[in-house]
Amino acid sequence: MKRLQKPISLLLMLCLLCGVMALAGCSGAKAKVLADCAIIHEPEFGGVYISATIDEFNALGYQYGDSVDIAFSNGYTLTDQPYYNGYYTENGESLLVAYPGYDYIKACINNGDDLWLIAGLTEDETATVTLNTRGKYLDIQNARDIHYTDAREDYDSDEIFANFRAVSVTGLKENTLYRSASPCDNQHNRAVFVNDLIEAAGVQCILNLADNDEKIAGYLADESFDTPCFRALYEAGNVIPIALNMNFASADFQQKLTSGLVALSEHEGPYLVHCTEGKDRTGFVCLLLEAFCGASYEEIVADYMITYDNYYGITKETDAARYDVIVEHVLNPMIQVVAGEGADVTTADLRAGAEAFLRSAGMTDKQITALEARLVSA
Repeated sequence: MKRLQKPISLLLMLCLLCGVMALAGCSGAKAKVLADCAIIHEPEFGGVYISATIDEFNALGYQYGDSVDIAFSNGYTLTDQPYYNGYYTENGESLLVAYPGYDYIKACINNGDDLWLIAGLTEDETATVTLNTRGKYLDIQNARDIHYTDAREDYDSDEIFANFRAVSVTGLKENTLYRSASPCDNQHNRAVFVNDLIEAAGVQCILNLADNDEKIAGYLADESFDTPCFRALYEAGNVIPIALNMNFASADFQQKLTSGLVALSEHEGPYLVHCTEGKDRTGFVCLLLEAFCGASYEEIVADYMITYDNYYGITKETDAARYDVIVEHVLNPMIQVVAGEGADVTTADLRAGAEAFLRSAGMTDKQITALEARLVSA
């Protein structure tokens, strides 16, 4: 029996080591089930917080790029869901996301309807998450897992840091439409720089896609608030806050956006369109307006991808693989909303699609003509 003691001890040690490696998420290990976890409604963007922190969930052996199954105790299930650390699915597709800064992992539909409501959930329900396939979506995770810093010294100019630029495409009046990060929400340290740039550009009206009046009042009341140009425009009634969600195809998004565009057409330009980063909501609104003015698909892609150069240094020349993934999986689904279901976004009549989008959201002929007069070159 003594001769067996050492092999058995070694076996036990190996088993313990494998258990530790599984908890650390070693490649090929079977992740542990997250069972009967409490859930919380996340109503701002629509989704279900599963009350395990990102670190707790990853410690069970889950890795970004895995495929998981999610089962709620009311019987609603989601199978083969990508687990990402960002919103890397196409619009309308569900996922499990561990977004940096979130308290918990979240099941949701990217730029879609509220999963909590679709699943008919209550706070009495629970969720169970199990591994489906290790690394099934790792290629998308690796292509989309990109980050930027909030330090001005990491960027070559104020314009790049603020993601600020004049939109310049066929049919759009020169120096009439600008886009940028937020000039009032300073969570990314860019507001002061945007403020100075819009003042220099002579911006007279701002379409704020991210905030409502309550949020703006909070920014203005902060002792550290230091964007006087924005404050002056807001107090003069020249800031239009419409607090858009991320579901570009939803009726709520379309109605809020068209109400904002109607208000914009009642103000003198130049105009600024912004959200928080000036990336997704701003990206959609700018591509819609670019298409409305007569821009080509290639021009829309070129303008949108400047944002990824500004924040991440991604260009067709420096990182073609990531560039193509972003166009295919992020931008093209946005353009599809304008082009129409089933249309080829690269060849569709985007100007007609933009006008149809505005009409379907309730804009009248008179309102469309007024917007055209503000933006479209003679």
